[in-house]
Amino acid sequence: MEVLLEQLASAAAIESAEAATGSGDPWRQTWTYLAGGLMDDGVVADGAYAALPYLVEAVAALPPGQTADFWVDLGFIVTADHLPPVPDDLEAGFGAALRLAERAAARSLLAADVPAQACAHLALSCVAFAGHCTGEALHRLLDARESGLLLVCPGCGSDTEIAEFFVDPAPRPSEVPGLPAPAPVRPGGHPWGEFAAALREDALGEGWEAFLRVAREVAVAGVSPETPGQAVLCMVAAMVAVRGTPQGAAREIARQLMSLTGHFRCWDCERTWAIADGLAENPDGARPREWSAEAPTASGGPAASMEPAAAGRIPEAAPRFRRDGDVVLAADGTPRGRMTVFSDIAMCADSAPGASGGVDALAVVSRPGLPTLVAGAGAGAGTGDGDGGGGVVCLWDVADGRLVHDRAAGHPDRVRSMAALSLPDGRVLLASGGDTGTIGWWNPATGQPLREPAGDWPGGVTGMCVATVPDGRTLLITATPRGAVRLWDPDTGECVGRLNPYGSPIQSIAAVPISAGQALIAASDTAGRVHVWDPAVDDPWDKGAAVQLSARALADADHRAAAVAAVPTPDRAVLATGDNRGAVMLWDLATGAPLGGGLPASTGTAGLPVITATTLPDGRTVLVTGTRHGHRLRIWEPATGAVEHIALDVALTCLATVGADLIVGHDRGVLSLPLTGQ
Repeated sequence: MEVLLEQLASAAAIESAEAATGSGDPWRQTWTYLAGGLMDDGVVADGAYAALPYLVEAVAALPPGQTADFWVDLGFIVTADHLPPVPDDLEAGFGAALRLAERAAARSLLAADVPAQACAHLALSCVAFAGHCTGEALHRLLDARESGLLLVCPGCGSDTEIAEFFVDPAPRPSEVPGLPAPAPVRPGGHPWGEFAAALREDALGEGWEAFLRVAREVAVAGVSPETPGQAVLCMVAAMVAVRGTPQGAAREIARQLMSLTGHFRCWDCERTWAIADGLAENPDGARPREWSAEAPTASGGPAASMEPAAAGRIPEAAPRFRRDGDVVLAADGTPRGRMTVFSDIAMCADSAPGASGGVDALAVVSRPGLPTLVAGAGAGAGTGDGDGGGGVVCLWDVADGRLVHDRAAGHPDRVRSMAALSLPDGRVLLASGGDTGTIGWWNPATGQPLREPAGDWPGGVTGMCVATVPDGRTLLITATPRGAVRLWDPDTGECVGRLNPYGSPIQSIAAVPISAGQALIAASDTAGRVHVWDPAVDDPWDKGAAVQLSARALADADHRAAAVAAVPTPDRAVLATGDNRGAVMLWDLATGAPLGGGLPASTGTAGLPVITATTLPDGRTVLVTGTRHGHRLRIWEPATGAVEHIALDVALTCLATVGADLIVGHDRGVLSLPLTGQ
């Protein structure tokens, strides 16, 4: 150790002598060599606690203008992800070394002209030496070229990535972080007081003065582990603005750091936290905030503004449920209800070799005076992807999940979509659409076809819905990815009209009732646009009662719809649109305007969305959304903003609802879950 210290002192002396000529960098080279023995690939060596106090003492005696790099490297060491616990016999010496490092690093920050990004690292190293968890942001903010931000939820530990967070100009938080009044002064003295005098009111430009006042309060009181992380970041940002070089770059980075004093919403537990608390692992004292659906968060999308929680109240995480056998359990083990696993769809094909148990489409068959059935369909015998075999159509009794027929008739191709039609004369029919464009018509009472499946349209029938028109007819509407949207007479199986005159490729379609005996058709195309049509008009160019969604609202929310669904509410049905980020918006089809703030984007349910909605027996409306082939569901009550989570052990493919039961089609079959506690 004495030899190493002599090498450091010698290198520092040589660098001082060569500073005038700018030749050589012996101090940097020597320290880099030594640091390699203390930390390897983010893992701190066990012997570091014994060596570092000697190194800190030696470097602290050197001119502060030479040692900025050392303190930054030491900051990375003391905030490393793999840091062994301090041995009991070395704890006192290491703690004293950190206090000395804090004072010496603060002197370097005030004395040296440091490039802006390195200045941010040096200021955060000072914070780390003070024992504050915000120093861990060193590792999150390592590369100035990164535009995204990765945060860890203090509540559930899930990662939340905010793409394009660091943009120019950086977003200014909507409120200024506060400190306890009066801010407690750190006992035992501290080196931060000189920072207060260095902070100018104009350091960040117009509009940031209130944040600088918080920075000055922190500097006067001194950084302690109890100082709110948001306030600490104010001081770090302000120091970068006044000490970093060049001034323009320093101000830009300082504003980016100041933007970290805002909040983010965890996609997983649905709670809102300070970004500063998400920069560290398990920060002490982190508290979530209430959520209200009014304005965007840092995570983007149609999300939420944050209102403080009521005094003394800590918001709970969104309820979580999991499957245990045939019982759905809450996170605390309380039974929520019983799951029903429907009979294997492979039985519909007489267990033919190669039959697939997956279900690609669901429809609910409600028959007056008879039990409600669920129809499900997918691929039959063959590869399981529709190649070399047709599809199967099955019907189950919702009450117990049993097949209502020994064998359902087959479909000439894999079934991609289904719909049930309740006709004015009381009959109920079932329609199915295949991936080669065929349309089948079935009698759900017998499970047998009413006529031979017909049609051959490229791209298949990817969506179906049912609409009534004012003249009393009930029509089937089908859509294809090639842009064909057709209206069908269920009695004859003939095409009786067309929609979508522009021919936009359609990926999701839904009928939304707007009055008794009249519905509008909404569809999302492959470009994320939403189209609304009136099926009652003969001319597809005639808009009829259709009102298009607000283009301004869609653009402001950056919402590219990938799925549409009708949502019943106590006074009318509304349209739901979901995008590939997991966000859901609700729309009033009478005006084309959005309703409320919507359901925010969610990493856990991002991807091609599946959506369904229902009205519960107590009158509440709930919407369920997930991702095709995903394993997580969110149950959202739009009226209150409440969100629940259910984790599945199957990959979901489609959803439907029957009263208070959720029907889940998945890669192995069908099951039902209760949407309310039982």
